[in-house]
Amino acid sequence: MVAQLWPGVPESWSSFVQVPSTAAVDRPETVHKWHVLDNGPELAARGVEPAGTLLCVHGNPTWSYLWRSLLAAGSEAEQPWRVIAVDQLDMGFSARTGAFRRLEDRITDLGDLTDAMGLTGKVITVGHDWGGVISLGWALKHRSQLAGIILTNTAVHPAGFDVPPALRLALHPAVHGWGTQTTDAFIRVTHSLAQPALAPDVRAAFAAPYRGSARRKGVANFVADIPADSTHPSWRTLNRVADGIKRLDVPALLLWGPKDPVFSDRYLRDLMDRLPQADVHRFEGASHLLPEDVDITAPVFSWLEKGPGTENREIRNRNVAGLSVFRPMLAELDERDGDSSPAVVDMAPLGAPAGTPPATLSWAELAARVNQLAAGLSAAGVRAGDRVNLLVPPGIELTSLIYACLRLGAVIVVADAGLGTKGMGRAIKGAGPAYIVGIERALTGARLFGWPGIRISAETLSPAKARLLGVKHSVPELIAAGKDASAGKDPDEPWLRTDPDADAAVLFTSGSTGPAKGVVYTHRQLTAMRDALKNTYNLRAGTSLVAGFAPFALLGPALGATSVTPDMDVTSPRTLTAAALADAAAAVNATTVFASPAALGNVLATSADLTEDQRKALQQVELLLSAGAPIPEPLLARVSALTPNAELHTPYGMTEALPVTDISLDEIRAAGAGNGVCVGTPVSEAQVAIAALSPEGTVGDTPLVEPNLTGEILVSAPHVKDRYDRLWITESKSSSLPGWHRTGDVGHLDEQGRLWVEGRLGHILTTPGGVVTPVAAEQAAESVAAVGRAAVVGVGPAGAQVPVAVLELTDPVRRPGTAPQDLAAAVRTAVAAGAGLELAAVLVLPAMPTDIRHNSKIDRTALAGWAETILAGGSAKVPGTGGRK
Repeated sequence: MVAQLWPGVPESWSSFVQVPSTAAVDRPETVHKWHVLDNGPELAARGVEPAGTLLCVHGNPTWSYLWRSLLAAGSEAEQPWRVIAVDQLDMGFSARTGAFRRLEDRITDLGDLTDAMGLTGKVITVGHDWGGVISLGWALKHRSQLAGIILTNTAVHPAGFDVPPALRLALHPAVHGWGTQTTDAFIRVTHSLAQPALAPDVRAAFAAPYRGSARRKGVANFVADIPADSTHPSWRTLNRVADGIKRLDVPALLLWGPKDPVFSDRYLRDLMDRLPQADVHRFEGASHLLPEDVDITAPVFSWLEKGPGTENREIRNRNVAGLSVFRPMLAELDERDGDSSPAVVDMAPLGAPAGTPPATLSWAELAARVNQLAAGLSAAGVRAGDRVNLLVPPGIELTSLIYACLRLGAVIVVADAGLGTKGMGRAIKGAGPAYIVGIERALTGARLFGWPGIRISAETLSPAKARLLGVKHSVPELIAAGKDASAGKDPDEPWLRTDPDADAAVLFTSGSTGPAKGVVYTHRQLTAMRDALKNTYNLRAGTSLVAGFAPFALLGPALGATSVTPDMDVTSPRTLTAAALADAAAAVNATTVFASPAALGNVLATSADLTEDQRKALQQVELLLSAGAPIPEPLLARVSALTPNAELHTPYGMTEALPVTDISLDEIRAAGAGNGVCVGTPVSEAQVAIAALSPEGTVGDTPLVEPNLTGEILVSAPHVKDRYDRLWITESKSSSLPGWHRTGDVGHLDEQGRLWVEGRLGHILTTPGGVVTPVAAEQAAESVAAVGRAAVVGVGPAGAQVPVAVLELTDPVRRPGTAPQDLAAAVRTAVAAGAGLELAAVLVLPAMPTDIRHNSKIDRTALAGWAETILAGGSAKVPGTGGRK
């Protein structure tokens, strides 16, 4: 058994090194004793030649113990790496020098140590907290050895920022000495930032080197050396490092905990500006002590396997020759500049009182408005590549803003209010926009929650309210400024030519499978999405459409279609009434309707209120598309009765690729019942394949198209996303098969090439008999008359799970628990007959937990945990109820 000095640290890693000092703070010939954790001797004893060295530098008030997981992983990796984790002088178990060591001294100290250890070969620096700056200082002085840099929650400059409140408090003369040295308060507060809390033995190990005020002098000095302004002695060194890293052309990996109260996302954005080549991953929920909060070893060593120093990043192929055939999103708008026919109709104009007539812009008016707004945004400082967060409901204002941003080459950021305030805050802070354009309610949230970005109001606010909300400009003001700028502009002077492969948009997922993810689209990919819809559904210029589903509300002008936004809250689809849909259709003589399943459900529920004229407007519809979730055939049949002349289609897709496949009502009926939901065949230019599931639930790496093979659904299409934003790990997994996007959905292809969706990878059951997907069993359970919705989840350990059905009844129960005996028997029989599955239990609850934005997506992961507790005889709140049991 290997002797452990501290939890996770074998004795063999720990050693002391005598190091001659060249730091200015020390006298000549001074020698200091350093403590390091080093797996190098272990590798040498095994006869292993490491791929290189990770030089890990801690911050304040941690020590080399912070990097123990990297030491272990470096020893065990298929291609091992030497990992040297240092205890800086006056810190950890290194010598207490008695001198006040400034930033410049600490950079020199680290170089003295690596010289004394005879460190050769390629080195990748790893830094955390103020150890990040020191590691970068070493990197700049050892460029010939440097192969890459890894940073976790650090900063290289406070320029333009206030010192974070936590550090400002620690620097205050009344607090500094007492909080950082006399007591261990600073240390305990730092440890308390861990998410989740540190285990007692780990907390004790972190505190071990700092017992007694004499051993905490370095902690106090480290805090005092924070250069808060240009008068500080370490300011010049910090400036040199901050500017110097801009010239580092080595691969970089930035791993971040967004909940850090010290180094917030603004410092991450600063690092990204200085290191534009960096791969970035934000771990939602993680805080300051990132290496304790999450497993950083997997991403670090996956990144290392890509070969820092050779070709670590995927470089997009910018085909300049292809620019001549690229048709920008604004092409249709530019070509119809003089057209007086309607382009956009808004049934509920922004800021107008109820009962206000619809607002209409012709193609000529929309083109002028877009150009004026683009000129105004440019005058306000918006530049190509700047991110602009749009917190404006669909309608004329949002359409104008989107196309104005695209005109400038700015990147639109769209986070649905349906994510809720907390979810929106995570999304906006993660995207880090330079500007926020919003309605008053959104700007109030931005002010209250500190969302980043210069604030622009969608409407004119009173001077007092604008000051209160920190608003710098308004859209009407920008349009007026744009008119003035346009008046003196040569009409033939072209706008900046669109780079097809530049970022165009960051669109956020629904958050139904974890925190919402930012999905980046380039201009080329947005136009490919437009073309996929255009070619699949024969949408041509002159089409008139009702956009009751937010993603499609943005594509009308690009398609050359007249579009109308119905009077509804698009973040709450069930607010769309039949009358509102019909009025919107009548306003433009609509031939096409886009709506979500939840919206259509409420349309049917309110259809009895329709007037004869409203019914006639719906009878003119020729094509109805419903996307966002699979739709049961009975619901589509009822919609068909309301729009008898429309061909009903339900495309399957996701934020990362919309659409992927398509199926009509007639085709759904022809497919009949099967294992899952039939979503049809690939849309124009798209391909679908399957990565097979093993009996243990692992997923293969080969795209296959053979029929009746269940596995992860893979998609390849010109309109698949470019990448996940600042989620390098997530992106690496989703694009691990070149040319394919891993959807995370499970399904199979049938003999006719139709795709059947069977659930999510995270929802499969691994039973003793093999993998079971839930959708067929859920459909069978829902065939029982009393059942409204059903979820089949796995209870028990992986490989030995049993299937349990959880039901929401048409006549909701008041108390959750086991289902009545007769209902349970009926559901068991239906599931056995329809899916060949024997249920271990049948439970009921008042309502299914769903994600915020899509009522039809059931949170099966939460249900599985609840069901396991109930079946074990425990008591647990129903997921998504906020506490009801």
